[in-house]
Amino acid sequence: MDLIQTEHRDSIAVLILHRGVTNPWNLELVNTVRGVLKKLKEEDRVRGVVLTSNNDKFFSIGFDIPELFPLSRDDFKTFFTSYNQLCLELFTFPKPTMAAITGHAVAGGCIVTMCCDYRFIAEGRKLMGVNEIKIGVPIPYPASCIMHELVGFRVNRDLNDFGEYYPADELLRMGLVDRVLPLKQVLPEAIEQVRKIGAFSAKAFALIKRNRTEAIADHIREHLEETEEHFIDCWYSEEARPLLEAAMKKF
Repeated sequence: MDLIQTEHRDSIAVLILHRGVTNPWNLELVNTVRGVLKKLKEEDRVRGVVLTSNNDKFFSIGFDIPELFPLSRDDFKTFFTSYNQLCLELFTFPKPTMAAITGHAVAGGCIVTMCCDYRFIAEGRKLMGVNEIKIGVPIPYPASCIMHELVGFRVNRDLNDFGEYYPADELLRMGLVDRVLPLKQVLPEAIEQVRKIGAFSAKAFALIKRNRTEAIADHIREHLEETEEHFIDCWYSEEARPLLEAAMKKF
């Protein structure tokens, strides 16, 4: 089965994560999404992208820890660098992007949603947040920079330092999501929002978005290699390994 499904709703491409119920990120899923985004970037008929899930339980649980845990340092680095490139490519994608969040989006799954221009989430107990500190690693540097720009110093601080997950209404108050909607309305409203923006000048939007993201992306790239090594050091540390093993049980 394909890891993602791509549906075209007129001018909008809908990317549906389809890796089981929890949609955990491994190298194959990361590279598949990167490849699809590269193609959509060049397709003039595509005026925007909506990223969503194949179910209403999880948008994504984050990194596929059971698969990633036993990897060698070099193999994990291959995954991690590709994941960070996906985040940067999505963050700077020159067309409007939206995360239509129908289920929990946590850790690395939450990070992917924050790289989109907009986030609509289903009402009810749909949780988002980053728990990296609880498993002995920092939030990846690109994510930290993007979160800081999105929600400001204090909210970003609290998200990183406490590693909690938050319900939809609290996410809206914090600025992590743009709208809370009934489940059945999340995807249609997300598509409509992207369609409205995509109907404007594509060139003008691309320039507006570049103005918004360029300085942040340049700053991330300047420090990315060093910060990736720091993250990987933590991933293989004596402190993190038992915490990661415990986290695997949730999969």
